Amino acid sequence: MNRAGEGMQVLISAMRLEAEGVMSLELQALGDQPLPGWEAGAHIDVHLPSGTTRQYSLCGDPQEARYLRIAVLREEKGRGGSREVHDSLRVGMQIRIGTPRNAFPLAPAAAYQFVAGGIGITPILPMILAAERAGVPWHLVYGGRSRRSMAFLERLLAHAGEQVEVLPADEFGLLDLERIAARAAAGAETYSCGPGVLLDALTARFDAEELGQRLHLERFSAAPLPVVAGEGDLKVILARSGKEIDVPTHCSVMAALRENGVDVPSSCEQGVCGMCETRVLDGVIDHRDMLLTDSERARNNVMMVCVSRARTATLLLDL
Repeated sequence: MNRAGEGMQVLISAMRLEAEGVMSLELQALGDQPLPGWEAGAHIDVHLPSGTTRQYSLCGDPQEARYLRIAVLREEKGRGGSREVHDSLRVGMQIRIGTPRNAFPLAPAAAYQFVAGGIGITPILPMILAAERAGVPWHLVYGGRSRRSMAFLERLLAHAGEQVEVLPADEFGLLDLERIAARAAAGAETYSCGPGVLLDALTARFDAEELGQRLHLERFSAAPLPVVAGEGDLKVILARSGKEIDVPTHCSVMAALRENGVDVPSSCEQGVCGMCETRVLDGVIDHRDMLLTDSERARNNVMMVCVSRARTATLLLDL
C-alpha cells in the first residue's frame, strides 16, 4: 500500500504566525465529512499544490473535532516544502492530507518529562494535554534559538507555570542534559523531539547512564547511521527483469535505481513518508526509516529504498 496516498481533502480555515518563521494552519473537513481521529504523537502527510508531500506533526487537541492543527517552520535552506506552505497557502484554499499515522506514541507512565527543541514542540503539545487528562505529573524543558523563534510560548506559560522551563539558547546556552537525565533516573519517561544534534546528545547521555529505555525520540529525518566496519557495496537484483544494480556504500538504493533508469516514487527521501516502500523478496534488510514498526521490520518483506540498505550482500526487489 502507498502509505502517503491515503487521506482526504480539507479546507485551510485559519493561519497564524506563532513565532518568527513558524506558521500554524487549521484544517477543516469539507461538508459533513468527519475528520479522522488521532492520538498524541501523530503526524499527517500534507500534499501541497506543487505536488510536493511533506510530513507535519499534529499539534492541536485530539478531542477537538472541528479542525486539525499543524505548525510549519520556514526553512530557507530546505527542499522547498516549508517555503511553499508560507508563501503559497492561504485561508480558504483546499489541500489534501493523509490519514494520521503515529510513530511516536505516548505510552502510559507514572511521570513524564518532555524535551522540545524549536519546532519539535509540535508533537509535544498534545502529549502534555494527554498527561494532564490522565492526571500524570509532567515537566517540559523547551529550548530554542531565542524566545521570538519559539512557538506557542504564551499558551505554554499560561497553562503550566512551574511545570515548564523555557530555555532559549541566547539567554541560557545549551540545555542541561545532566538535569534532564536526573529526572529520567527518578522515574520520568522522557519524550523528545527536535534537531538531530539535541537528540544525539540526549541519546549519548542516556546511554552513558544506562537510561536508554526511558528515552523516546522523534526525529525530523532518519538518523544517519555510520558505515559498519566491513560493510561493503550492495547489489540489488530486480526480480521482474533480472537486472543487477550495484549500490556503493555511500549511495542510497533509490539513487542507484534511478541512475539505472528505474523510477521509484518518492516524496520525503528521508525515511518518513513511506511513498518509496518496496517489496523485498530475498535478503536481509537493514531498516533505517522512521515509519515501520518493529513487527513490520521483523517481517523483512518491505523497505524504504530512500534510506534503508541490507545486512546481506544482495537484495532481491520486487521491481
